[in-house]
Amino acid sequence: MELKRVVVTGLGALTPIGNNVPDFWEGLTNGVSGAAPIKGFDTEKFKTKFACEVKNFNPEDFLEKKEARKLDPFVQYALVATDEAVKDGGFDFEKLDTNRIGVIWGAGIGGLKTFLDEISNFAKGDGTPRYNPFFIPKMIIDIAPGHISIKYGLRGPNFATVSACASSTNAMIDAFNYIRLGMADVIISGGSEAIINEAGMGGFNAMHALSTRNDDPATASRPFDKDRDGFVAGEGAGTIILEELEHAKARGAKIYAELVGGGMSADANHITAPHPEGLGARMVMTNALKDAGLTTAYIDYINVHGTSTPLGDISETKAIGTLFGEDAYRLNISSTKSMTGHLLGAAGAVEAIAAILAVKNDIVPPTINHFTDDPAFDPKLNFTFNKAQKRTVRAALSNTFGFGGHNASVIFKKYED
Repeated sequence: MELKRVVVTGLGALTPIGNNVPDFWEGLTNGVSGAAPIKGFDTEKFKTKFACEVKNFNPEDFLEKKEARKLDPFVQYALVATDEAVKDGGFDFEKLDTNRIGVIWGAGIGGLKTFLDEISNFAKGDGTPRYNPFFIPKMIIDIAPGHISIKYGLRGPNFATVSACASSTNAMIDAFNYIRLGMADVIISGGSEAIINEAGMGGFNAMHALSTRNDDPATASRPFDKDRDGFVAGEGAGTIILEELEHAKARGAKIYAELVGGGMSADANHITAPHPEGLGARMVMTNALKDAGLTTAYIDYINVHGTSTPLGDISETKAIGTLFGEDAYRLNISSTKSMTGHLLGAAGAVEAIAAILAVKNDIVPPTINHFTDDPAFDPKLNFTFNKAQKRTVRAALSNTFGFGGHNASVIFKKYED
């Protein structure tokens, strides 16, 4: 059967450097750091006292107070980003077949704040199980796409994907496949995460995964820098609305880019450490290129996973060098996590938006906070250090890798009728 073409027709973002897509893109292209001392809880006894929190966000600006109280922050973020994307895409669902419109969402952890609060309250009590009746419905990951579908009356495919930091990229790949196989016309996809709390920060500190650069939070996320010391936690949401091309054209939709390929693989190596030679990373990019029917020569930009960890950055760069060969030297490579921090399950969606806008606007956002070259990296590679670069971006590849060895990549290219 002939596969249908899939395009991007709506975007929404709630991030540490912008609470909507225009502000997010402005922050990216201007190299703004979203890292700052944590305001959400007392960090006095914590190893890491900073993160990339969403700023100036009041859920009651978007949701009724009673409704907001029933939702974990990761669901609040999902609904807000999706509202922007739906409006951006000009969707009038009353005029569309909502049986063929679905929601496929990603999150790595889900309602951690809800779980923390409920278990803390139980531990303080006398052993009597006095739990909030919304405890479970607030916490479970699949409740985010559930709420989105309920809000808009969407009855198509509806579920959540979980693959740690690759979750929302896997969600996009699932959405892509459902549409190109003719099983849906439109799918709202993306991801959200909200782990900047005592449990999230304490847990990642226990793994020695986080940067502890408390004296200079704004420059703590340093992908590819010699002095990188771990990732910076982030929070927020990204929504990408994918639509079958003819369906989009029929309703006169604006088109940002075309999603042309998705790849998946496993490192099969370690629960947290990447394969030292980047075998899984190389395979996932190879699979994405094969799916898209493109060669390495056609990719102009890679939004890398680039978390600012000592091992991860090296592994991914080795994979790029091995797969792309000489083509690696004409690429722009950048890690937008240097600005947003690591949004875990939402990272794939937020970084895909960065890749889509790079394709649309022919601007590559930078990797900020580069101070010292690391001899482990090929100096001929263009990491787009510290300043955005203008160039034609025919196609962009976005990588996301998760604990457990999960790898996922997507490729967006300029739309041509």
